[in-house]
Amino acid sequence: MAHLYFIDPFQRLIAGEKVELSGAEARHAAKAARLRVGEKVLIGNGRGVLATAEATEVSAESVALVVLDVSHTKGWQPELWLAQSLAKSGRDEQAIEQATEVGVDRIIPLHAQRSVVRWDLDKATRGVERWQKIVTEASKQALQPRVASVEPVSTIEALIERSVECQLIVLDHRAQATVLDVPIDGLPEALPIVVAVGPEGGWSDQEFDALSTAGISLAKLGPGVLRASSAGPIALALLHARLRHW
Repeated sequence: MAHLYFIDPFQRLIAGEKVELSGAEARHAAKAARLRVGEKVLIGNGRGVLATAEATEVSAESVALVVLDVSHTKGWQPELWLAQSLAKSGRDEQAIEQATEVGVDRIIPLHAQRSVVRWDLDKATRGVERWQKIVTEASKQALQPRVASVEPVSTIEALIERSVECQLIVLDHRAQATVLDVPIDGLPEALPIVVAVGPEGGWSDQEFDALSTAGISLAKLGPGVLRASSAGPIALALLHARLRHW
């Protein structure tokens, strides 16, 4: 399998020019992947630009490569975002990892009323940094040319306020419609579709009532109740298929 490494997003990739991997990327290439001079890898800027490059010098401190060819990948329209409630036992991290593999443009951590895991101010900063690292590593593994950005932690009430600038779909087993039924045809491409996933205990009655009152689209994934780790990625996959992103 090809290895993907990310460089600075502002660095240009031009065929025939040299680029350098340093820090953790160089150490991984030299030690974990055992990259050798003459071998080819993929490098990207995390913003849709991918290049095939050949290693010319390899050490644990830096890896020099020459760019062979460059491709530009257009982003999905509309974008798909995931608002993932914090969940225990690492299920929230499993969710964002799998969502990245499926394809997601932005991730929003949510404090739901029934979230067992809570982030205070200090934890929130570290939590967002950890989620961003998970997303970046998952992007490499899945050869995704774009790395989703992780927003600061939010709430379902804040998402409702933002629903005028997005198509918000909230997953809930009490919904009548499924993700396949929610109308998305004809939506302006500039408006992202945001899938919101609740915590282990689901949305509280107060949150459910607020969503219903605001006219937010509620949807389920079938007759069963899925774990917090799998609901979001499955919903994203269905939406990608409906939108013919794949």
